[in-house]
Formats: sequence, structure tokens, C-alpha cells
Amino acid sequence: MTHASISGQTLQAAADRLYNALQSGTPCAPVRDLIGLDLDAAYAVQEINARRFVEQGRRVVGRKIGLTSLAVQSQLGVNQPDFGALYADMEFCDGAVVPWSQTQQPKAEAEIAFILQHDLPSVDTTQSELVRAIEHVAPAIEIVGSRIENWDIRISDTIADNASSGLFVLGAPYLPIEGLDLIAADMVMTRNGETVSTGNGAACLGNPLNAGVWLARKCAELGSPLRAGDIILSGALGPMVEMRPGDSFEAKISNIGTVRVAISSD
Repeated sequence: MTHASISGQTLQAAADRLYNALQSGTPCAPVRDLIGLDLDAAYAVQEINARRFVEQGRRVVGRKIGLTSLAVQSQLGVNQPDFGALYADMEFCDGAVVPWSQTQQPKAEAEIAFILQHDLPSVDTTQSELVRAIEHVAPAIEIVGSRIENWDIRISDTIADNASSGLFVLGAPYLPIEGLDLIAADMVMTRNGETVSTGNGAACLGNPLNAGVWLARKCAELGSPLRAGDIILSGALGPMVEMRPGDSFEAKISNIGTVRVAISSD
């Protein structure tokens, strides 16, 4: 099954299934029964809901890259990255207590975030162009989520579901990229004081900048290039970890900073 052979009605049905699961808080069945494993179709489904969100007043503030860690790819049975949109209402302040009701099957990932100061419009964006476009680097925790019951996902399901996005938190400080060794940045994430995930920048496609270049090229190819001011979550530095009501998380990334978030117990 290819994108060309999947009707607009079928794409809309997949988008509606995911949208209704988001609105109701009740997870749905996977959408691969409708779109197969077609990545173009999955991005088309994601775009249908993205247009719907913007029409409802949500504001895009960046992009997240998913499935960049071999450990996370292994957890989900996939072998390539994906991306989704970040909206302003997804961001929480460092140290925030996130209402459990605003999450859906949440899991935490520690990541390195980039904040851009220049557009990246080219389908052949280079790493040096990306570096020049990055104004700040910050530690981040992404609270991923899935509208699909029991995280029963394949690559097309997660792409269609906005790359299994949920919420995110940026920590401190905001640093210039000059002088930072992103590959050697070591990450330790704790849950309620106990270490639950470790990794480093090399776990993110070998270098978080590699993930950023992939994203810049992919977004330009799809006609929605990265813009000045965009936040980029570059991908997990280690395995994602289940979040439970009442949990507190802290991620420390060497030479970059610390970020904290908790989940309410009700």
C-alpha cells in the first residue's frame, strides 16, 4: 500500500481516530490498519491534525525528533528517526508539576534542546549551517505520550500520532553552542532519586547535530522548513522511562545543565 493508493477519506479517518483519542483521553487502536507502514501517508495524517490544531489556535514553536536512540528504536522495533510538531501549550517550566490529566501513557526522555536564531530553508542543510543557526543549547525532558492503546505502535503509527509527542520541559542554563562537546555529553536521569536512564550524545544518531541536520533537511523537503526561534528537541540520549502519578524526574547532562519535572498524584 502506497500513499498514492490511500484515499483522502482514509487519511482523514486515521487523523480523526487519533484526534478523538487525544480529546477524549481514551487511547485508540493503531492506525496502521488504515495506512499500512507508508511513511508519506503517516506524515499526511500528522499534517491533517496539525492544520486542525492551528485552526483551533494552537501555536507551533518547534519540532521534536524521535527514534534517534538505538535503545529507543529497539524498544519500539523501528530503525529510523521521525519528527513531530511542538506547540506552545506543550511547554512547562523547569521544575513544574505537570497534571497527570494532561498526559497520555507518559514516558520520560532526557534530551538536548536547540533554539534557533536563523531559518534553515535548504534541503541540503549542512552541519556547519545548523551550528551557525543555533543560538542556545539547553537540557530538556520530553514527556512523550501515545494516543494508541498500550503503545502498540509501528513507525507509521508514531509518525501519524505527531511522533508520539506529549509535553516538554527545558532546563538551565541556556548556553551558546561554541565549545560544547555534544557527543561526549553524559546524561543521568533519576526518578524519585533512583537512576533509571543513562546515556550520552553519541546515542543520538552518533551526535545530536546529526539528528538536527536530518530534521532540517526533512522539514525543508516537506515544505515546512525550520525557522528562527524554533525549539528543536534533538532526540533521546538514553532509554525512555515510564512515568507514574506522583513521580519526580531530574536529568543531568554534563557540561550542559539540569532539568526537573514532576507529575501530579491525582
